[in-house]
Amino acid sequence: MFATGELIPTSSPRQPEPSQSEQATPRVLTILAHVLEKLVARNDRLLAGADGGKSLNAFHGVRAPNISILKYLERLFKYTDCSPSCFVVGYVYIDRLIHKYPDSLLVSLNVHRLLVTSILVASKMLDDVHQSNAFYAKVGGVSNAELNKLEMELLILLDYGVTVTCRVFESYCAHLEQEMLVNGSVLRIEKPVVMVDDGHAGGSTSTTNTTTEVSLVEEEEEEEEEEQEDGKLASLSTQKPATGSPAAHHRTKSL
Repeated sequence: MFATGELIPTSSPRQPEPSQSEQATPRVLTILAHVLEKLVARNDRLLAGADGGKSLNAFHGVRAPNISILKYLERLFKYTDCSPSCFVVGYVYIDRLIHKYPDSLLVSLNVHRLLVTSILVASKMLDDVHQSNAFYAKVGGVSNAELNKLEMELLILLDYGVTVTCRVFESYCAHLEQEMLVNGSVLRIEKPVVMVDDGHAGGSTSTTNTTTEVSLVEEEEEEEEEEQEDGKLASLSTQKPATGSPAAHHRTKSL
């Protein structure tokens, strides 16, 4: 379990982030998808059959899923009920991995698994209430056992460095927004009004999950679209065997 000391409670009244009913797709999803799709496309071209490093092998699939990054992020947001801030913090985790292991690239074979794992951990750090690993696995298109292993792998690769200060959170929001400005779009990421001050112990961000509860059982008119999504996610269910994984010698369990 994460140490409770890393999350600092506050009695100040909080303004809720835009709920799903108020805004179907938070702007952060669109911005993040744009940034990641551009990075993945570039890295896929750079690899071209070359060795992309072994540090992120545990997250590699046999083939790239047919579902786009944006659709995948929308699916995670729609069903897991996590707050929009989790997507920024999940991006922070992925960026930390890339900088810590420069031999490993974010590519189409690993981006979906990295996203579902990092957002799962971010939700546990940020949200007062979060879904279980089994729920995230079902939504993300992987098995529960695999997601448990990926979660442990991510934590080990990060040396359990999952604290994100307000300053870091704001800087990543600014970076993502700047990426959109460069491309001629003016989009601002939704941010929680009250966050933990960097001066407090632990210094992590703290938000309240206020999005509307979503059941996996949707209206009949959505069933056909969901079946198509599930078909695209099927390619995530078969994982490429990884050797030399840092988590291979550690006991895996759901945190």
